[in-house]
Amino acid sequence: MDFARSEEQQAMFDMAHGFGQEAIAPHARAWEEAGTIPRTLWAEAAALGLGGVYVSEGNGGSGLSRLDATLVFEALAMACPSVAAFLSIHNMVAGMVDAYGSDELKARTLPGLLSMDTVASYCLTEPGAGSDAAALKTRAVQAGDGWALTGTKAFISGGGYSDLYLVMARSGADGPKGISAFLVEDGTPGLSFGAREQKMGWRAQPTAQVQLDDARVPAGNLLGEEGRGFAYAMAGLDGGRLNIAATALGGARAALDATLRYMGERQAFGQTLDRFQALQFRLADNETKLHAARTFLHEAAWKLDRKAPDATKACAMAKLHVTDAAFAVANDCLQLHGGYGYLADYGIEKIVRDLRVHQILEGTNEIMRLIVSRSMIGAAR
Repeated sequence: MDFARSEEQQAMFDMAHGFGQEAIAPHARAWEEAGTIPRTLWAEAAALGLGGVYVSEGNGGSGLSRLDATLVFEALAMACPSVAAFLSIHNMVAGMVDAYGSDELKARTLPGLLSMDTVASYCLTEPGAGSDAAALKTRAVQAGDGWALTGTKAFISGGGYSDLYLVMARSGADGPKGISAFLVEDGTPGLSFGAREQKMGWRAQPTAQVQLDDARVPAGNLLGEEGRGFAYAMAGLDGGRLNIAATALGGARAALDATLRYMGERQAFGQTLDRFQALQFRLADNETKLHAARTFLHEAAWKLDRKAPDATKACAMAKLHVTDAAFAVANDCLQLHGGYGYLADYGIEKIVRDLRVHQILEGTNEIMRLIVSRSMIGAAR
């Protein structure tokens, strides 16, 4: 594994960072207050190839590796973790359609996903099935020449905002093998949404329950094979965990960069804060945490790209370590700002609020520990 970025990787990072700083960062606070992201942003992102990061080049996408994508999402998150994470979810869905969809389904949906005229959401979690995702209750029964879906999905980023919902529903017996994946289009009769959730962070992206009441979808909207939905979902989450880690890393990097600038300007006891050795140690510790986290993340992405046998374990470890480290760094940056860190004008408190959820979603960090420990125990037997 080469730890140096190639010229192409550096160009991708610079492109994503430049786009984020120009098109996202100046508006991040206003979008948070509005509780939504302007649809016009997605056309700009799509023009840069960010609507189909994982979609194969043969199908019109960017065809990036998982390692390349971690660079892109880290760079975007330096502008706003909430917006970058929302884009990563859209890309997870588009990548799953490209990987598992029929030729007809891909021809029908990928053009809109790539242009981001169609924005996509991922619907796995339910009010009673979070960490235990295989216990989901949403049902899919055959109805005529299609399927009828009934159930409720919770904490859905883009609920009531997106145009397409990838829904995991039980089409068979209990357990993971009874779950299938379906694409449900906005406007489908029987599809409705709960009230917008009021959240600690990630306020720019609208979040709501997705409610299905005998929502009918054509047979062609089944993604891949019946009964394979849970396997698709778990495969998607390996990459999703890398994305959540990358966006946490980008947010923490932005917080530390802002803190370094602040400490070079803020004076106390006759000198700038960056002249105090005790505070210099704090800076060094935070820089070390982020560097170690980035290396860990890139190794996990490298393993997922190569389909290494321990890739799922590596992705879980990276998600656990990186999101914990990123939140700790951002929280310390707030402390180093003193009272100013608590003010919205400085942007640090937003990053702290945004990064807290990264330790919860795409599998809580407690579930990451379960994945890692079970892999260890299984290998030892």
